[in-house]
Formats: sequence, C-alpha cells, structure tokens
Amino acid sequence: MAKVLDEQSRKAVADTIRYYRDLGIYDLYRCEVPEGMTFGTTIEREELAVITDLPTPLVAAPEPAVDPAQLAAILADKPASLRVIREDLGDCTRCKLSQQRTNIVFGVGDPHARIMFVGEGPGADEDAQGEPFVGRAGQLLNNMINAMGIRREDVYIGNVVKCRPPQNRTPERDECDVCGPFLMRQISVVRPEIIVALGATAAKFLLGAVDSMANLRGHIYDFHPILPHTAPERDPEFSTKLVVTYHPAYLLRDPRQKKETWLDLQMVMKYLGMSLPKRNPEA
Repeated sequence: MAKVLDEQSRKAVADTIRYYRDLGIYDLYRCEVPEGMTFGTTIEREELAVITDLPTPLVAAPEPAVDPAQLAAILADKPASLRVIREDLGDCTRCKLSQQRTNIVFGVGDPHARIMFVGEGPGADEDAQGEPFVGRAGQLLNNMINAMGIRREDVYIGNVVKCRPPQNRTPERDECDVCGPFLMRQISVVRPEIIVALGATAAKFLLGAVDSMANLRGHIYDFHPILPHTAPERDPEFSTKLVVTYHPAYLLRDPRQKKETWLDLQMVMKYLGMSLPKRNPEA
C-alpha cells in the first residue's frame, strides 16, 4: 500500500517533468483520476504504477509529421547532424555523473558505418582523452574489429552514458535514461545496418530487456531507436538489427569467453555478407 502524491512522489514527478523539458518535450498532461480514488488515500500497487511509474510521458505527445525532404537533407550530411546532437548535449549537467567527469565522451568513427558498437560508459582513459574505448578494453575492441577484416575507422563507437561513472561502476537507471535519448539520436543519424551491444548494460538498455547474457546472446534482434519527438533527425520508419556480445573489459577478466564473442561477431559478418577468416583470430 502507498500514499499518492506524498512529498517523495511529488518530487519524483517534478524531476521527471524537468528531465523531459531538458529534452525539449513539453506536451505532458494529467490522466483522469480513476473513479473512486482520491489524493492521499491508499490504493493498490497496480493502480499506483499507472501514476508513479514514469519512464515515459503519462500521455504521449502527438507525433509530428515527418517531412521526407527535410529529413533527407539532414541525413545527407551525417557529420553535421552528429555535431548538432553534440551541441544539444552541451556541457551536460543533467545527471550526477557530470559532477566528477573530466570530458564528455560523445562518440567516434565513420558516420556512414555499417556497424555501430555500443558500450555502457567511459572509463578512466576515455574520460581523460574524451574518446570511447581507448584503454585496455579499447585495444581489445580494436583487435576484435581488425579480426573482422575492417578497421576502427570503418565503424562507429559510442556508449549509453557519456560521462564516466565513479570507480567505473555500472551506470544507474536514471543515468541511462538521461543519456539514452542522445545515443538513440546518434543511432538514427548513423543508421548502421547492425548494432553490436557490448555487455549487459548496453544490451538491456537498448533492448529494454532484463535477462542474462547467455539468453540475450545468439540472436539477431530487430531494433527501432526510440527518439524524442522533437529530434530533427527523427524517422519513425527507420529500424536496424542488433546483436549482443560480451564487453571487452569482461573479456580481459575472463579470456575464455573470447571464443564466444568471436561467434557473435561472425554472426554479424554473415548478416552483412562479409568474408569470414579461415581460422579464429587470437585477440
């Protein structure tokens, strides 16, 4: 049992509304109160979830029509479109991760890449240099990419969160929710043919699934980026594919999983029609 709109609930609603306003979403309005329920009375958990579980607006804002000509013009210059997203991110202070960072780590690579790799967040080396995957895990990722017969410069690399979590801890839900829309916009601009989610955090955020890596791996998922309706590069028709594999940092701790990761990357290569090496690489 729980009280509706107590002090904590009011603060949660206010924080959520501020978050959506930061993203440029203003079209929120209140649902009708269910019959027989008044503020301050106790209600069942199932009813309370309708009011207090707010990962998305209570009522979705009307979907604006997409101008095909305008969208084509935006996406014709992908580097410029990515710069717009970076400018919108600004000197971000939207969540507590901003308090200890050195650099925002936005993303790097070919804006026209067929493959996009997504990790969970920057580490110490990435925070210092402002570029994703440049430490030991980044060197292993480079080896993985090279084993596929391509170069780091041929793919696009990003993270769910753009600032380093303290002591490299796993990003928290609210931190992922704040940064996630910017990642979704990056995906929408790059338009990769397939995304490789590196590790459980990236996989669960992108897929919206809570499951083990063993169950998430081994599949090619359909993926549609969820964008703020105000995003200029928004395209409701765009979708791509997604594969889950282990994070390179995990492989450094447990090298036995490198063979499993190579199987995941081979699945990506087969989907894209890339030639497979004759023997497994030594990462």
